[in-house]
Amino acid sequence: MDHEKVNILLVDDQPAKLLAYEVILKELGENLVVASSGREALEVLLKTEIAVILVDVCMPELDGFELAAMIREHPRFQKTAMIFISAIQVSDIDRLRGYEMGAVDYVPVPVVPEVLRAKIKVFAELYRKTRELERLNQELEDRVRARTAELENSTAKLRESEQRRSMAIAAGKMGSWDWDWNSGDWMWDEGQYRIFGVGPESFEVNPANVQALLHPDDVDQLRKAIAEFNKGTRAYETEFRIVRPDGEVRWCVGTAAATVDDSGRVVRVSGVTVDITERKRAEERQNLLAREVDHRAKNALALAQSIVRLTRADEVKAYVSAVEGRINALARVHTILSLSSWQGAELSKLIDEELAPYSLGGQIILAGPEVQLLPATAQTLALALHELFTNSAKYGALSTRSGRLTIGWQVEDQLLTLSWEESGGPLVMTPKSRGFGTRSLLASVESQLGGQAQFDWRAEGLLCRLKVPLTRKTATAAPGKFDAPSSAELQRASG
Repeated sequence: MDHEKVNILLVDDQPAKLLAYEVILKELGENLVVASSGREALEVLLKTEIAVILVDVCMPELDGFELAAMIREHPRFQKTAMIFISAIQVSDIDRLRGYEMGAVDYVPVPVVPEVLRAKIKVFAELYRKTRELERLNQELEDRVRARTAELENSTAKLRESEQRRSMAIAAGKMGSWDWDWNSGDWMWDEGQYRIFGVGPESFEVNPANVQALLHPDDVDQLRKAIAEFNKGTRAYETEFRIVRPDGEVRWCVGTAAATVDDSGRVVRVSGVTVDITERKRAEERQNLLAREVDHRAKNALALAQSIVRLTRADEVKAYVSAVEGRINALARVHTILSLSSWQGAELSKLIDEELAPYSLGGQIILAGPEVQLLPATAQTLALALHELFTNSAKYGALSTRSGRLTIGWQVEDQLLTLSWEESGGPLVMTPKSRGFGTRSLLASVESQLGGQAQFDWRAEGLLCRLKVPLTRKTATAAPGKFDAPSSAELQRASG
């Protein structure tokens, strides 16, 4: 068997003897290194890894015993095998001294080649085996360290992963559970207890107690899931509701997966529960908002249709101006309501928006407390005010510099009374017929809001009083429930 050669150091001061040793040991196939003195041998040892040292006891300057003592003092060579060769009769005392110096054997002269080769071979093989064992031990230690580091790294990653999973479950309002199908034992994590609103110290997890927390209308979902797993289903997902002990209802989505044995029978079911209550509520709010937007859009279109259909004018330009003005009034109140998320509008803000195009520096006086109008009331009054401002700018007090307009309002017993009083303008004549503005004002205030609209066409200026109940059912409907007056209503209001 091929093996790595080892170095054998031959030390003797006589060249002939060194040559003889080389010839004898050549058959071993090892590397033979020669040194003719003890000092030369020390130099070789410092530069070369030596397996066995064959040294002559009797050498000038530095004999074999002294050389052995110096070799053993060095940490690298404390276990190096040394064989002494002695040409003189060695006494027991000399042998004892040699062994104390670190010799492992003695070879007498004349040297028997077979004996010398056998002794050298034994220690060379021993050295080789020792080095191989050291190498294997080192490799084993390296593998153990690598495996230990790998396990530590894997454990650290697993711990980090578990921490991240726990954090993700907590942040995502999730819980995990495990159910032993055969024994019926359940295991819940902290998130599962939190979702159900119970604690491990007071709640025993078992089918009966879990079912008691399910919404009565969703108990069949649990029975259905069990039936599906019994039929061979490996995964199941469903939405369900739970009723916490404090009475709060929560929406959840549950996902479960089955583990089966070699025969295909279910032995364990594990799953995750996610609290989706906020998502459900958001969906409900979104659906409600969509319905409200749809309703408001239909109302706005219906009102715009009525405006277009019933507006009268002698020429196209006047017709377009009238229609645009009324639709712009709707747009302005829509903006106010949008900024309040359709919670309502402040009356003074509504008036400010409508009078902005007619503010003529001191001609208009406002007086009244803060009054919050519901969306339906705000839309109706916006159109009414627009008609009043438009008529005043064309024919009334706002049509001249000398004209004055006073708008006052007050609330008593949830009844809003708004007065519109003009003065200083052109002479007022009672109209022979009512235009669209007057008709729509009457229809909206009286039919839609259950209020009253009174007109007094005084010669010095128009006096109008609007009375609107703030708590009437039609006026307090949910945002978006404003219904535009129909054409029939407008026609009836025209009387």
